[in-house]
Amino acid sequence: MNIAVVGTGYVGLVVGACLAETGNSVVGADVDAEKIARLELNVLPIYEPELEALVSRNRTAGRLRFTTDVGEAVGSADVAFIAVGTPPDEDGSADLHYVLEVAETIGRSMTHEMVIVTKSTVPVGTAARVSEAVARYAQHDFHVCSNPEFLKEGAAVGDFLKPDRVVLGVDTDFARSVMTELYAPFVRTGKPILFMDTPSAEMTKYAANAMLATRISFMNEVANLCERVGADVDLVRRGIGSDPRIGASFLFPGPGYGGSCFPKDVKALIRSARANGVSSSVLDAVEAVNDRQKRRLHEKLVGLLGTLSGTHIAVWGLAFKPQTDDMRDAPALTLIDQLLEDGATVTAHDPVAMDEARRRLGDRIRFAPGNYEALEDADALVVVTDWNEYRHPDFMRILRTLRRPVLVDGRNLYNATKLRGMGFIYDSFGRRKS
Repeated sequence: MNIAVVGTGYVGLVVGACLAETGNSVVGADVDAEKIARLELNVLPIYEPELEALVSRNRTAGRLRFTTDVGEAVGSADVAFIAVGTPPDEDGSADLHYVLEVAETIGRSMTHEMVIVTKSTVPVGTAARVSEAVARYAQHDFHVCSNPEFLKEGAAVGDFLKPDRVVLGVDTDFARSVMTELYAPFVRTGKPILFMDTPSAEMTKYAANAMLATRISFMNEVANLCERVGADVDLVRRGIGSDPRIGASFLFPGPGYGGSCFPKDVKALIRSARANGVSSSVLDAVEAVNDRQKRRLHEKLVGLLGTLSGTHIAVWGLAFKPQTDDMRDAPALTLIDQLLEDGATVTAHDPVAMDEARRRLGDRIRFAPGNYEALEDADALVVVTDWNEYRHPDFMRILRTLRRPVLVDGRNLYNATKLRGMGFIYDSFGRRKS
């Protein structure tokens, strides 16, 4: 098929490259000329494992190209994916003006019957608004489909090529047939394509992310209670995660969720509930817990060091999670802001997010070329992101390098008994203080 993907950010780039991988002819379109120029040199705007090789291979094979001419890209397409950003407005609702602008462009540019797919995360009712925007200009039949993405940053390529499920909101047999054919290569092992109406598909995306965010906030509250009562959250997590009704995923305590989806989608769902006169008490609490949790790393440092003015703190991990350079709503940003407000200095390291951190933080902190170099002259180490290279470090080297043997483990990576036996002043989430 001829596919157009409008938007070459995280979602659009993964979608375009993966669809090209199965033999489709794909055009990625974006109004950002600098981004397109860099993509034509195979310089990606994001870090995502396996994606660079996928883009390069399909560009070389002629199945994937990029353009700034959105009208040209969608004009000859059989299927056009809308994958532009939906940033939150001041009230937390999703800003749809980019989505609707693309819809109007599609209406003006289409040359034959086609399927238009909203891939961006959008609130319920967006497919209807997209249809209205296209209809103002369209001279041909079209079919609007909702196809929410469930891509995990750091594993997005695998998630698309081997999905757990494909959710499709369709209203016509034509759209159902086209999308079934398009996704057939990805569900050969029997994973389901779940067809539903477009409002249900749109709600499914928000509900899924809100549920996962709820599990994270719930477990962080459990961890905080464990610290007070002398329980061990690692044992509690295993105890409840072994219940098949609950499962083990998203039960690890930490410094709160961040990234491109959970914070934005929880806010948008809260705003949608309020706009429709529905209580959002659970989601309000999820968001409040997460905001508090991001401040607990700072609280732990104050508890161990006292005043932080004049101290020097080493931070391992800047991205909101491993295997990505995404720092949107990252817990590290909250911690660094608090440390600087207290008069501390900060040296940080991250395996892939250093350039993004420099863009966001400038010269407010120092950046170390390696994780051990970040420890030099530091009064404490805080582990914020659970990158693999931080999981089994040289603890004796850490002890020798730090000015004070203070380690705050924001991801519960280390054995507390072992580290305290070595001489560390150690703290983590939801485990006994000593």
